[in-house]
Amino acid sequence: MTKQLNLILNGKGGVGKSFFAVNFVQALKDRRLPHRAADTDDENSTLLRFHADAEFVNIQKPHETDRLFALLETTNLLIVDCRAASTDLFLDYFAEINLREVLGALDARLTLVTPVNHEADSVEQLRLLSARLNADCRYVVVKNQSHSEHFRIYEDSKTRARIIGELQGREIAISRLHDWLVTALNENNVTASAALTHPAFSLIDRQRLKHWQRLFHEQIALADDLLLPLPPKATA
Repeated sequence: MTKQLNLILNGKGGVGKSFFAVNFVQALKDRRLPHRAADTDDENSTLLRFHADAEFVNIQKPHETDRLFALLETTNLLIVDCRAASTDLFLDYFAEINLREVLGALDARLTLVTPVNHEADSVEQLRLLSARLNADCRYVVVKNQSHSEHFRIYEDSKTRARIIGELQGREIAISRLHDWLVTALNENNVTASAALTHPAFSLIDRQRLKHWQRLFHEQIALADDLLLPLPPKATA
């Protein structure tokens, strides 16, 4: 089976990387799909707070970053929640190790999962990533509707045209979750799945979470072929 490495990466802070990572990892658990996960934020380790089985990797040190590929050797699916301001760290690291050769040696694919919002900075980060990595990876753009449902800057950009056209990327969306539900999840350190049986959440709020989670899972399924390991090829 071809291994799959998913980097949830956008150097712009506040675009919803960790929110997506937490819920994506939970979706994999709900589907009982084997995986490993890594958190790279030494200041706000959100993924570790919600998923205690995740690993911490200090990407400030190149030798520590090597652990990501050591983890990938132990699993067919690795999800990495990348801290803010890490675009250059990863691009420089990939150039140093020759990413294409490493992925080939591991029989692995890399997908960049890049949340964007209504701001130009989030689109610029996607431009920088795609300009350096080109077709060495695959692209899933996550339109995060938490602050706005309008993505005109992204949708009108040359970057989007290249990602969707030349690089054959995919777009999915995260629908907005009510602020009080996001706050309650964080206060109780529980994912949406755990909240469905948690006493801090009312019946109606549990129904809201079920609805939101169903929409999230539907969006993830639209990019399964870019986010999950490829099955082994059938032999004649």
